[in-house]
Amino acid sequence: MKELVWLVPLFPLIGFLIIGLFKNNFSKKLAGTIASGAILASFTVSLGIFIELLSGAEKTFTYTLFDWITSGDFSVAIAFLVDPLSSIMLLIITGVGFLIHLYSIGYMHDDEGYAKFFSYLNLFVFFMLLLVLGNNYLLMFAGWEGVGLASYLLIGFWFKNQSYNDAAKKAFIVNRIGDLGFVLGIILIFITFGSINYADVFGSAMSHPSNEPVIVLITLLLFVGAMGKSAQIPLYTWLPDAMAGPTPVSALIHAATMVTAGVYMIARSNVLYSLSPTTLTIVAIVGAVTAVFAATIGILQNDIKKVLAYSTVSQLGYMFLAMGVGAFTGGIFHLATHAFFKALLFLGAGSVIHAMGGEQDIRKMGGLKKYLPITYMTFLIGTIAISGIPPFSGFFSKDEILAHAFAANPLLWILGIAGSIMTAFYMFRLFYLTFSGTFRGTEHQKHHLHESPSTMTIPLIVLAVLAALAGFIGVPEVLGGSHLLEHFLDPVFEDSKLILFTNHLSHSTEYMLMGTAVGILILVILFARNKYFTNNEIPKSDEDKKSVFANLVYNKYYVDEIYDAIIVKPLDFLSGVFFKFFELKGIDSIVNSTGKLVIGLSDTFRRLQTGHVGFYIFMMVISIVAILFFNLI
Repeated sequence: MKELVWLVPLFPLIGFLIIGLFKNNFSKKLAGTIASGAILASFTVSLGIFIELLSGAEKTFTYTLFDWITSGDFSVAIAFLVDPLSSIMLLIITGVGFLIHLYSIGYMHDDEGYAKFFSYLNLFVFFMLLLVLGNNYLLMFAGWEGVGLASYLLIGFWFKNQSYNDAAKKAFIVNRIGDLGFVLGIILIFITFGSINYADVFGSAMSHPSNEPVIVLITLLLFVGAMGKSAQIPLYTWLPDAMAGPTPVSALIHAATMVTAGVYMIARSNVLYSLSPTTLTIVAIVGAVTAVFAATIGILQNDIKKVLAYSTVSQLGYMFLAMGVGAFTGGIFHLATHAFFKALLFLGAGSVIHAMGGEQDIRKMGGLKKYLPITYMTFLIGTIAISGIPPFSGFFSKDEILAHAFAANPLLWILGIAGSIMTAFYMFRLFYLTFSGTFRGTEHQKHHLHESPSTMTIPLIVLAVLAALAGFIGVPEVLGGSHLLEHFLDPVFEDSKLILFTNHLSHSTEYMLMGTAVGILILVILFARNKYFTNNEIPKSDEDKKSVFANLVYNKYYVDEIYDAIIVKPLDFLSGVFFKFFELKGIDSIVNSTGKLVIGLSDTFRRLQTGHVGFYIFMMVISIVAILFFNLI
């Protein structure tokens, strides 16, 4: 089955080409069926590959399609790496991707760009699969840039709204900042190791000493790329604005797949990062700070998708915290569980928005439980899972990260717990304001409230089951499990385990950490329930601004305004100066003067062409005399 890995990215590519070329000739049903069928076919092959890896002795396999670039000492091929890490990513991308495609059939049914939307989704999945399957950094970068392009197209899908176009441009530009770091990192990898193939690079890196400056610089540059793609401080501001895209886009790209590309890249480069403890410390600090920072903003957001957006930034912070403390398996574990419960929450939000006729303000919702029973129940499961309550999936993956954080530095654990507490609060705030109490919308909205069609509710149910049960693939030893995922991923991270020294916590300490975390979370949930369910408190437009700090949080710490003041406006001013003085008075003056000089000289020499034969004979005689004179002297 591994020899068929080339079919996994091929199916969505074919789907994109067919729908893109013939969309005007297809019915909506046919376009949706082709797009969804392509992803289902990829999932089927991916599942076969996973089962083969699970049962076979060979854990790593490379399939080479053809040589791509050969120039001097530089050589790179289009080759796919099949190993436990890439197989897990394939299942997430194609599995969750198929469910979101199925959901989109119902959600986008009335949209005039229906077929185009599905072609873009297929294009995105193709590039994402290319990113995780490549056996070298250049192929990863090709997929990396491809998902950026597809993200731009999908965020700005409703391009008639200028604010959506601005959001798409913002995402594209901010990601380019991170991508510059990624490119420089790849170049430095080739200069240092003479290759950009994973096997060559990691094999050569093992002979380098820990914290060698060039390794530190390489990993820092790669991390800059990860910060952009995975929305970490300071390059996170694009992701909340990216909610301008249709809700299925938010679920697929900005929750389950593309934003986790940075996490995957660090996990894939685990050998390099293990050799750079300095970079790992930076990664851990950035991840922990991002997790807490974004969580504070989520507390006072009232747009249902914005709450989930800042939640995504926060959860990505946990993944980077895991990577930074050397818990590579824990980071991938949380990546997988997050894909399930966050895709579920976004799709649940989409179901709510669909029922509310496009309304996204949770202050204008309420009482939706009786109108949307399936959405209510599945959203509750997703909310419990992301909050980290056992035995749902988020508990196991988040607990593993927090345990490793405590072993590395208790301060990181405190930051992790603080973020987890705020996550539970703002998620249950969102849940109660949306589904409990009485309906606060208009009579027109109330009249049209209804549960979503089966094409939307079936993916919700499947994702709810996964969000509830996926944690059992990583049950820790302290709870009587054997952490199946860790054993499966061992071949990918075995070299890092030889390099890194990991403190192992006693069982009593682990029990204490678990009990403390769960106990605090339950109290926080009860507090949110009392505030927004029992007392039925509804945030008002100005209630969130009671204090200076509340006003600061409500306005997202004015980070966008600060960036605008210290980066955008100075650059605009500088570009204006360059345009006025260098472009108009400098370059344009030189160009225009050159043109005027040529015209003037042409006009002067033109006057020599009088049309009188006698004048021409006279000039010819003068020329002959001049030639003879100069030859004689």
